[in-house]
Amino acid sequence: MSRVAGVDEAGRGPAAGPVVAAAVVLTAEAIDGLTDSKLLSPGRRAVLAQEIRDRSAAWAIGEASVAEIEELNVLRAALLAMRRAIEALDPPPTRCLIDGTVAVRGLAIAQETVVGGDRLHPEISAASILAKTHRDAIMRELDVDHPGYGFAKHKGYLTPEHLAALAERGPCPIHRRTFAPVKAALAGPEDVQRFLEDNLGS
Repeated sequence: MSRVAGVDEAGRGPAAGPVVAAAVVLTAEAIDGLTDSKLLSPGRRAVLAQEIRDRSAAWAIGEASVAEIEELNVLRAALLAMRRAIEALDPPPTRCLIDGTVAVRGLAIAQETVVGGDRLHPEISAASILAKTHRDAIMRELDVDHPGYGFAKHKGYLTPEHLAALAERGPCPIHRRTFAPVKAALAGPEDVQRFLEDNLGS
């Protein structure tokens, strides 16, 4: 029996927190409203995420830590998180549809990369939604552990608020020290201000 898993990740762009991937095998019964998670409101994503968890044939989450992002680079860490999600599926899939252009290394299952797959294949859409909602929940928890940066709001992305907090407070343990603005914050507040002016026109 064919079991196709959609696979997607969330969190390559932020300067803080882990990268998270999800793998989802759907049933023949359609879930209405599946699309790229970025096109959905937070409330709609949450409703669909619960429906995906309740009604999928299988789903799993994989993560790669900040330390792994710094060691491997963020793309390789994202692919590692994808592999972890795929390998956690029970029962395992017979084929994977991977969002993007880069195949997952070390995967013993047939795979196909799909550009814009989160808008083309419901399996990838479902994975996109699970990865996004799971990572957002992690960042809300990390906001409690590391207050003052606004992680619950911007989820680690480089908003003006986040850059201002970096300039004032310096990086915290969940910041990715290989990312340019975090490197600037480690050098000194004036370097963050220069980064902000160069990149945001502030």
